[in-house]
Amino acid sequence: MKVRRSERMVLISNYLINHPYELTSLSLFASRYGSAKSSISEDISIIKRAFEGSEIGNIETVTGAGGGVVFTPTISDKEAREIAEGLCHRMSESDRILPGGYIYLSDLLSTPMILKHIGRIIAKAFSDEKIDAVMTVATKGVPLANAVAEVLNVPFVIVRRDLKITEGSTVSVNYVSGSSDRIEKMFLSKRSLKPGSRVLIVDDFLKGGGTINGMMSLLTEFDCSLAGVAIFADNVQGQREEMTYKSLLSVTHIDIKNKEIAVTLGNMFD
Repeated sequence: MKVRRSERMVLISNYLINHPYELTSLSLFASRYGSAKSSISEDISIIKRAFEGSEIGNIETVTGAGGGVVFTPTISDKEAREIAEGLCHRMSESDRILPGGYIYLSDLLSTPMILKHIGRIIAKAFSDEKIDAVMTVATKGVPLANAVAEVLNVPFVIVRRDLKITEGSTVSVNYVSGSSDRIEKMFLSKRSLKPGSRVLIVDDFLKGGGTINGMMSLLTEFDCSLAGVAIFADNVQGQREEMTYKSLLSVTHIDIKNKEIAVTLGNMFD
């Protein structure tokens, strides 16, 4: 199909945005849009300047017979901070405090646009890491992990707290629940991860850290390594073992009696 240059550039831009981290040959665009590879190369140079100038993402050109272009999405520091500050404001609403000091997050973590923004921010925070998969436990962290995995263009795996016949053979580990201090089990299908995978763990809220430690133990059982831990919000008042993680938001104070909650930017912005 022969298309005008302006239309072709829109189509190429859309393709790259929807195929992040994938190597795409210039021949694909040339044959798809009925243009010479030299013309496609010029188009991509213009798109590259626009994407990088507006911090939409970076386009890398890979030379050689098997070469092409790779689009890596990103987000500007200013936009990321503005989004996180808006979430801080919403998280600080007094009616979010639930019995036991828990915080209501379901509305935030079920809104597609918010999840999309969070996915971009977390993906950028771990842009220096090679990530083969994203892992979370079957809670509100599932849509969050899905959003991050979509930006990174990698699979995401769900750790279960109970056995599901549809999972097939599973591997289980014991862990200490941070909320009850009880020994509990978590399960992961043997087909979920390939040995040697580098895995990013994503969770919605960090209090005691028991769930995170359990998932780390599962990675050892699968002969996989930890690429990092990303948390939507952590409770700095919680008692936990030393753990390295990056948080988008940080809950610094909860007063259940007076219905007060204080939320700041997490260490992802340090």
